[in-house]
Amino acid sequence: MNPRWKRRPAGSTWGDFGPDDQRGRLNLLTREKVLQGVAEVREGLAFCLSWPLDFPGDAKLNARRHPPRLQPTSRDGVPNMNFPLARLHPGATDVISDDAAFIHLEYSTHWNSLAQLGQMFDADGDGKAEMVYYNGYRAGEHIVGPLDYRDGGERAVDAEPGARALGIENMATQCVQGRAVMIDLHKHYGNARKLVGYADLMEIMEKDRVVVEAGDFVCLRTGFDRLVLAMDRKPDLAVLDSCCAGLDGGDARLLDWITESGLVSLITDHHAELHSPRRRERERGARLPLHEHCVFKLGVHLGEHWLLSELADWLSQHARYRFLLTAPPLRLPGAVGSPVTPVGTV
Repeated sequence: MNPRWKRRPAGSTWGDFGPDDQRGRLNLLTREKVLQGVAEVREGLAFCLSWPLDFPGDAKLNARRHPPRLQPTSRDGVPNMNFPLARLHPGATDVISDDAAFIHLEYSTHWNSLAQLGQMFDADGDGKAEMVYYNGYRAGEHIVGPLDYRDGGERAVDAEPGARALGIENMATQCVQGRAVMIDLHKHYGNARKLVGYADLMEIMEKDRVVVEAGDFVCLRTGFDRLVLAMDRKPDLAVLDSCCAGLDGGDARLLDWITESGLVSLITDHHAELHSPRRRERERGARLPLHEHCVFKLGVHLGEHWLLSELADWLSQHARYRFLLTAPPLRLPGAVGSPVTPVGTV
């Protein structure tokens, strides 16, 4: 019996990779999968898959996330930028620049950790739902915030906030390198808003002869990246909120495919790639059912705001869909997300 839970969500992988697992489906990223990724490198071409980290611009796409802020470090109260070292050591010819950044970790191109989303779930089997994360890790004990909302209350917590389990550092030490598969939704739907269900996805994969195997990264190109970059840090919500394809989180067959495929992560160029039918107010259930299925149940990491279009176009022109992906996040203990500068190599 797992010490943290007596029952697990239906269809979940809790416990399958061990009672203390914090990596989820990344456990399927074996040496063989890395070698399969390396075998896709034939041209020696590398593609940067990150937006500039000050995109999309403003805080319109998410009011809680803001562009990064750079500032010089301080040397005895003086900004340490273009600082002539001769001021401290006469005769020195060195000029020093050093800076710091305040950055929202999920503002631009990023990974979500498995601590990013939990659910109210009765893991003890006593009829009482609690705040629980992947593999039964608990709010307040393993994922700690400045406020404790358990038991319906709100109180300050006298502890350092952060993910003491499931933090992004678990992903970083896995190194995140292996074979990736590109599914080009934009090729079939353009910039039109489209909920892509199981039948749609299977039709696209059959037409493009795309095969997903256990241990693969799956990238979904929608064209959202080029729209955002063309707006030059001034996102037009009227356009962005009504464009591009995304997976239908309400399609049970699609969720089953994600389970059965064995994919290790879902990656997209979209800011809200995992669409869902809107629930009625007070209707019980996940507002983000695909996030619930991937992050909470399966331990599948999500990548958002990636730059996929250039690589997707190249792959299509060369009748290919697989490539080597290298995309470790920051090794920042306790973080629930991380910026990333992924590289796709063909």
